[in-house]
Amino acid sequence: MSIYPYAFPASDEYAPYYETYIRLAPETDILDALAAQLDTTLALLASLTDAQAAYAYAEGKWSVREVFGHVIDSERVFAYRALRFARGDRTELPGFEQDDYIRYGNFGSRSVDSLSAEFGHLRRSNIALFASWDGEVHSRGGVANGNPMTVRAIPFILAGHERHHLNVLKERYFPGMPE
Repeated sequence: MSIYPYAFPASDEYAPYYETYIRLAPETDILDALAAQLDTTLALLASLTDAQAAYAYAEGKWSVREVFGHVIDSERVFAYRALRFARGDRTELPGFEQDDYIRYGNFGSRSVDSLSAEFGHLRRSNIALFASWDGEVHSRGGVANGNPMTVRAIPFILAGHERHHLNVLKERYFPGMPE
């Protein structure tokens, strides 16, 4: 998809915490993978009933809507990090507390269609942004949440993060999810 394909990131381009997500990212053209993932995720969202979207597999766990809200928030935060690093901004960026983002995100009252539309617009926008950067930009980096990270690592983290949460949905939510 990109005239400047992304090389798979080296382990020193992201914090060890993100290894879980990087391992789940495909070692193919990452922008094509992000686009294919979008189609899969949008199809999954379109298949959900309101009852399914409100389902949480245990007390205190996120609902399906909240899981997708978290994916959206993470996508937005990581794209912002990539933009800052790509533009040469060396200001250290803070982390974010995912549970607070869920608590104040009001995802439980949103329709699946609105979450789907938001994610679609956001992912397409991020793919266009990532596709605009050449290899020199890919190697730029900065510090987020106290850890170094490169622009190159971010699309791989996003792909792996989304895959991780889709796997969690399949394993923990869908087997017991109401019809």
